[in-house]
Amino acid sequence: MSGISAGRVVIVTGAGRGLGRAHALAFAAEGARVVVNDLGVGLDGTPGPDSPAARVVEEIRAAGGEAVAHGGDIATADGAASLVATALDTYGRLDTLVNNAGFLRDRMLVNLDEDDWDAVMRVHLKGHFLPLKHAAAHWRAEAKAGRTPAARIVNTSSGAGLLGSVGQGNYSAAKAGILGLTFVAAAEFGRYGVQVNALAPAARTRMTEQAFGDLEAAPEDVSPLVVWLGSAASEGVTGRVFEAEAGRVTVMEGWRPGPSVDKGVRWTPAGVGDVVRDLLAEAAEPLPPYGAR
Repeated sequence: MSGISAGRVVIVTGAGRGLGRAHALAFAAEGARVVVNDLGVGLDGTPGPDSPAARVVEEIRAAGGEAVAHGGDIATADGAASLVATALDTYGRLDTLVNNAGFLRDRMLVNLDEDDWDAVMRVHLKGHFLPLKHAAAHWRAEAKAGRTPAARIVNTSSGAGLLGSVGQGNYSAAKAGILGLTFVAAAEFGRYGVQVNALAPAARTRMTEQAFGDLEAAPEDVSPLVVWLGSAASEGVTGRVFEAEAGRVTVMEGWRPGPSVDKGVRWTPAGVGDVVRDLLAEAAEPLPPYGAR
């Protein structure tokens, strides 16, 4: 196949359904060979009865593309290592990693169990870190051997990570953590030919249909941006965060210094309070978390 991803080998985690499936199919349609990772769990992370990764592989092959399934747990060191090894052993190279796997355990914070916190942090945040670490180790070795790649990592955050979302404290914290991970990885990996960006997608999937029942944007609407960011055509774009919904693409601008006063000496509590109120009067109002509007 020809296309923007021709010749590239792409890993997509959580690619059995929803956004991940749409990304895998879109990469394949643009000529990529795809490693389709999915553990096959339910919406809350509990084991499911089938292998959605294998079905996506069948779809790609039926359309004339190349793909292989990986069913390992990418939130473990062994699973993440075997994910990268699958790409290298099957296709001899790795060019792009799309971190997408995740699930929900929604509760208001006072009702949120420690297990629900840990599970969501594990799959979203650790499940981004470990594949990223193992893929980057391979690319660093390639660069040191004189074969600097045009490698790409696309991480999946959320509007909940940008603004917060009522009833999703664990998910919001994990998705915000992914943004911090993205910025650090972009700074650290650039010398090895690796670009790292993050996406905050909005699309109707298993994970969003209960919280946002009126959301009509399809996962396939998000995938063109992911494919472009995962291709060599995105040269020079790194450390950025994008929102994507239907036909809209937005470059998100994160924390920047706002109004400031420097007295030059230590404040008193009463004195700093008056100054803070003046500064807040000059500052832009923050956007409210989802669910608080």
